[in-house]
Amino acid sequence: MARRKLAIEKVRRLEARTQVIQWAGRAVFVVACLALGFVVVATAIPQKRKLDELEAKLEKAKAREQEVLNERETHEIEHRALREDPVFLEIHARDRLNYYREGERVLRFRKAQ
Repeated sequence: MARRKLAIEKVRRLEARTQVIQWAGRAVFVVACLALGFVVVATAIPQKRKLDELEAKLEKAKAREQEVLNERETHEIEHRALREDPVFLEIHARDRLNYYREGERVLRFRKAQ
């Protein structure tokens, strides 16, 4: 009977050790997963920053492209008016050459810079 108690006590200690080892193994696994997760996140941060910079550059380029397209359209309209509209051509030429008719009052506005 003493042997049986001794064997049962050994089994209980062995089970307790096994549970501690299993718990420690799980804890090590969780810590390793967290460390791996932090490594992945840490390597992604510079790439995210670079992506944000590139997207900002793209937005600036798109805004500049839109400005150029608007300016081009304005020039095309003015060019078409100079070719096809004699009244606009006369006004434009008189303005550029500082000509005016007798009795005509010309008001000039300076562009704000």
